[in-house]
Amino acid sequence: MKFRDIGVLAAVIMIVAMLIIPLPTWLLSFLIIMNIALAILVLLIAMNMKEALEFSIFPTILLLLTLFRLGLNVSTTRAILSGGEAGNVVETFGTFVVGGNLVVGLVVFIILVIINFLVITKGSERVSEVAARFTLDAMPGKQMAIDADLNAGLISETQARERREKVSGEADFYGAMDGATKFVKGDAIAGIIIVIINILFGIVIGVVQMEMEFADAISRFTTLTVGDGLVSQIPALIISTATGIVVTRAGSDGNLSTDIMRQLFGDAKVLYVAAGTIFLLGLLTPVSDFVTIPVAAIIALLAYQQKRSTKETVEEQEEIEEEVVTDNLKSPENVVNLLNVDPIEFEFGYGLIPLVDAAQGGDLLDRVVMIRRQLALELGIVIPVVRIRDNIQLQPNEYRIKIKGNEMANGELLLDHYLAMSPGEENSIDGIDTVEPSFGLPAKWITELVKEEAEMLGYTVVDPPSVVSTHLTEIIRANASELLGRQETKQLIDHLHETSPILVEELTPTPMAIGEIQKVLANLLRENVSVRNLPIIFETLADYSKLTSDVDVLTEYVRQGLARQITTQYVGNQPELKVLTVSAKVEKIVADSIQQTEHGNYLAIDPQMSQMILEAISKEVERIAFFEQSPVILCSPAVRMYVRQLTERYFPQIPILSYNELEASIEIQSVGVVNVE
Repeated sequence: MKFRDIGVLAAVIMIVAMLIIPLPTWLLSFLIIMNIALAILVLLIAMNMKEALEFSIFPTILLLLTLFRLGLNVSTTRAILSGGEAGNVVETFGTFVVGGNLVVGLVVFIILVIINFLVITKGSERVSEVAARFTLDAMPGKQMAIDADLNAGLISETQARERREKVSGEADFYGAMDGATKFVKGDAIAGIIIVIINILFGIVIGVVQMEMEFADAISRFTTLTVGDGLVSQIPALIISTATGIVVTRAGSDGNLSTDIMRQLFGDAKVLYVAAGTIFLLGLLTPVSDFVTIPVAAIIALLAYQQKRSTKETVEEQEEIEEEVVTDNLKSPENVVNLLNVDPIEFEFGYGLIPLVDAAQGGDLLDRVVMIRRQLALELGIVIPVVRIRDNIQLQPNEYRIKIKGNEMANGELLLDHYLAMSPGEENSIDGIDTVEPSFGLPAKWITELVKEEAEMLGYTVVDPPSVVSTHLTEIIRANASELLGRQETKQLIDHLHETSPILVEELTPTPMAIGEIQKVLANLLRENVSVRNLPIIFETLADYSKLTSDVDVLTEYVRQGLARQITTQYVGNQPELKVLTVSAKVEKIVADSIQQTEHGNYLAIDPQMSQMILEAISKEVERIAFFEQSPVILCSPAVRMYVRQLTERYFPQIPILSYNELEASIEIQSVGVVNVE
């Protein structure tokens, strides 16, 4: 233990010893002055702090100082009642305040007690209770605000962690202050009781044991009691004031002195009005001009100084801003920063600002946080931060979504309307015709008055924030493969290494580099297959990467390894899977069109035959869509990826599965065959 640690422990032990061991009067005088000095020190620290957490030890200090003060009370009471002496400090305070008149001295002392107990202590206790309750109630909102700022890219992970720790620290601090103020209140009550005991028992002891005259006993013990009460209540009053300052301090970038000068005396116009009012008070009333004119002159002088200071500050700020702008334009880093491309951007016109402004009820930032979490669970990758910004070049109600700088989608919202999507019947409602942006369905923008009618007619009615959230979710899901780069893949590998180090070390860096693993994962995401089950993916790659280095072939092996996941994805709780099968003839045509090169295999099919196969697929898809069934194409494993290459451009949403990707227990029902004549 260090010397200062031993010193603190010794001080606490001494406080406890004061309650038991009688102290000499000279030591009592020293400790009383020390108590006053500590109280003043606490008050000055409270006035100069910018926020409560800068004095986080205050609740504990409050308890120790209260115990110290009570120990002094016990020691001085013992000294007063046992010998009629309590040291030079107590006697001096009592004599100075009483001033030869015991009644006046008692009245002054009682007023100090009332001020401390009923005004400052009680007020501090109430403020502490309310602050603790409000701080705890506000914690969820503050946490969500931190997540929203982190998601919007306004703060880093480190800054978010620091803010969360600060929010947690504030809750702990105000909770502790709520309990610590009870000690202050109890100390004030104890001080009153001790004074009554000292006076009553002091008179009895003085008359009975010390054989003093009754008047002399009253004078002696009342003087000492008032002095003892003052040296106790004055530090208590200072500590109570410091407590009130700490719990009433709101967020600020300055200390109490700075805030008072800036906020109370910061407006020159208000100061001029106040000076004029005081001047007229002396001019129009019997109040002496010798009192009002100096006060009015002092306030007017403050107003003049403030106005001149404000003007100089504004001029200096403008000069600094001009210099900063000039330096930034000259700086080469200013151009370099423009080269950064955000992975995901959401831009909107000024008419859609209420979507993201929490003060206007906007919750888009919170929705984006939930979207990232949802897609992380669904796709198995960490979705990058979505950069949200306004763009004055867009129409007021327009928005657009960019992936790596390229515009992928756009749309238009009417914030005072609802989007109603038709159930497919002939029912019609009043509204503005539009197209649902996520899935391209016909829809209408309707007002609040028509909402209930539309819901009764079977329309799906959603609010604008839900529309844009769904659109953003679908765009991110559709382009997940582009968002997964080598750096993101390295993060996934590092995360897997924490739980399965042997599996990772077997696969990387040989036989597969990070870039090759990234291509396999991107192939899976491109066909809407989650890569969350990395252990199975890595085990499959470890088994087959020694046989081939073709990432497309390795992707097929991985898909077969994820058969249970893929089966669950497309079958769900249904007893069977309805599919379109590819005829043997079409499979043979595709197989015969595969060209093998040293750089991999690719499909080189005759354009006319390719067109015929695509038309056959389109015909079967339209036929089963009439029965409201989602199309799934099933083919043999040997040609699956080539069929996917053939259909990817024209039917990107239709899943292409192979027999090996479905579990044997699943019943497959063919509802059509893709064939050519």
